[in-house]
Amino acid sequence: DFLNYIALKPSDFMQGKYLWTLLTSMFMHGGFFHLFVNMFVLFSLGNLSEKIIGRKRYLWFYLISGLIAGAMFVLLAYFFGGSDLGAMIFGSPEIAAVGASGAIFAIAGLFMILTPRLRFMIIFFPFFSLPAYIMIPLVLFGTWIVSYYAQFGVGNTAHFGGFLAGVIYGLYLRNKYKRKTQMIANYFSR
Repeated sequence: DFLNYIALKPSDFMQGKYLWTLLTSMFMHGGFFHLFVNMFVLFSLGNLSEKIIGRKRYLWFYLISGLIAGAMFVLLAYFFGGSDLGAMIFGSPEIAAVGASGAIFAIAGLFMILTPRLRFMIIFFPFFSLPAYIMIPLVLFGTWIVSYYAQFGVGNTAHFGGFLAGVIYGLYLRNKYKRKTQMIANYFSR
């Protein structure tokens, strides 16, 4: 019963129950490995992101992106996850989610727009790096495909929602601050 108060379950949320879990689920994790990977990536990407967009803007971006990611998870699981196939692709409305990876994928999406040539490595494959505009979508959709075929629960729709939030915010910043964002992109393309 305690999980109902912290984990985001689409069916409960859409019935108006435990609405705060849209926020609390971002700060909970499913075990040490989940927490370790999320915090390692958050530390790696978040530090630079905060320096690029500023501390206050970064905090709000992170929180709002996490909420958008959670909302995407809820909506797609609730409306499309009712069948076995739908649940495998979009998540089940009866299975709760926790984690910061939706907000972390938002940071990655932001990097993909602001620093498309910045080279990224995967934590478990440090010898393999690609530019952000290739690596980030590759990890996003690669995770989705692997989790589908391996049949283990991953919040892929939350990752996708966060990624979209990051891309949209990156496009907004790139449009509003053309000179600054071009300087950043140029700096990281070396």
